[in-house]
Formats: sequence, C-alpha cells, structure tokens
Amino acid sequence: MIRTLIFDLDDTLLWDQKSIATAFEKTCQYAEEMQDVDALQLEAAVREAARELYAAYDTYDYTQMIGINPFEGLWGIFDDPGEEFQRMKEVISDYQRDAWTKGLNKLGIDDGDFGESLAARFIEERKNSPFVYDETFPVLDRLKGKFKLVLLTNGSPSLQQTKLEITPELAPYFDRIVVSGAFGKGKPDPSIFEHVLEETGTSADEALMVGDNLLTDILGSSRVGMRSVWINREGKSVHPDIQPTYEIKHLDELFPILEKMKR
Repeated sequence: MIRTLIFDLDDTLLWDQKSIATAFEKTCQYAEEMQDVDALQLEAAVREAARELYAAYDTYDYTQMIGINPFEGLWGIFDDPGEEFQRMKEVISDYQRDAWTKGLNKLGIDDGDFGESLAARFIEERKNSPFVYDETFPVLDRLKGKFKLVLLTNGSPSLQQTKLEITPELAPYFDRIVVSGAFGKGKPDPSIFEHVLEETGTSADEALMVGDNLLTDILGSSRVGMRSVWINREGKSVHPDIQPTYEIKHLDELFPILEKMKR
C-alpha cells in the first residue's frame, strides 16, 4: 500500500524549461530591439557562454552535486547558509553579467554595460514567467488528504523558495518540502531519499517517487528500493541501466497506477 507520494518540482510540477525559454525569448527580443542583433542567435550564444563559464568556476562540482544548472545560475542569488553557497554568492553577479556580455561578444558586440542590463532584465523576466503544467493542480487536488505528499527538489533553498513564492498555490499541498541545498546532498544520493522516508515515517515499499529525470529522481529512488514513476512528456529515450517502475506521459496517468498498487 502506498502511503507517501514524493514529487520532484522542476519539469514535473513546474514547467521550468518553458519559464527559462520565455525569459530568454523576452530578454533577447528586447536586445534585438535595442541593438543590431538576432534574438535567436543571441539566446544560443548566451546559453553556450553560460555553460562554459559555469563549468569553469571552482563551485561547479558542488552545483552538480546539489543539482543547480547554469540557467538557474542566471537568475539566482544563492544567499544561503554554508560556505559553498557563500562562494557562489560572491561570483554570481559576475557570472550573470559575463554570460550575457560574452554572448554578445560571440555575435561581434562589445558592450559590457548592455550585457549587465540584459542580465538584470533576464532575472526579472524569469520571475515574471512562472509556468505550471495544466494537470498539476487538478492532480494534487485529487491526491491531497489521501496520501502524505512530499516535494523533493534539487537546488538552492533560496532559489527553490522563490519558485514557490511566485507560484504560491503549490506549497500548501505538501506535508514536507525537502530541498537538496538545505539537506546537503542532492538526488540521486540515497541519503536524501532515506531522509524523506525517515521524516515521513514511511518504508521504501510504502513510498512512490514521481519525477521527470532518470538520472536523479529514478536512479536515486531505486537505490533505496523505492518504486518510481517516470513522467516522460517529451518521449525521451530510455536509459539502458536505469529502469523506472512505471512510465507515463501525463500526471493523470498516476491514478490507474495507484489503483493497481492497492491490489
């Protein structure tokens, strides 16, 4: 019998990819209006520059372990407790400015002030672009009160809290919210899953992980013997070494699975 449902946040309940894409689109469209630059080319150049810069910082290994990607770095402040987050906080403004400035440079524009203004604009556009999947709230409405609901998300506490603040309807559904940056380890480390089980008084057999990422949500839950549901909206290829218990394309497909697991 399943007693506890554990949900990932980004691209499982919140449509983070669309939020980032929208912030890029609006920021780069503004840049096109202000300068002789193609918006699509600028987005590609800034994404490339962001990845290159992000990987060059000595905080990179920590961000990988906690689960913070380069595009979250473009709008986070990382004012969180702990030495590693404070090191990120020291460099993040430079990173954000330099990603946009180097993106412009790739297109032949040398304008640090404009890069800095685009970095600030991107942050505001991302905050103004919170997208939630259509089925998220109807599904949570049906689950609330029938199961313990846990939100288990990789990321920095401050950034994940900002996402929840700009989508204020989401957090009240959950009995527990666990953020990797506050815990100290990220998915797929088994310890964060064991922590959730301990916090909820649930055994691995009584819990079900729901997430979009095979390498974090599905792999991590399997390491503690927990069953999992991979939400694969985009028809991604399966991984030969990581097998979810179930695969779905829409959160509504959870309900037949939960019925089956009652038997």
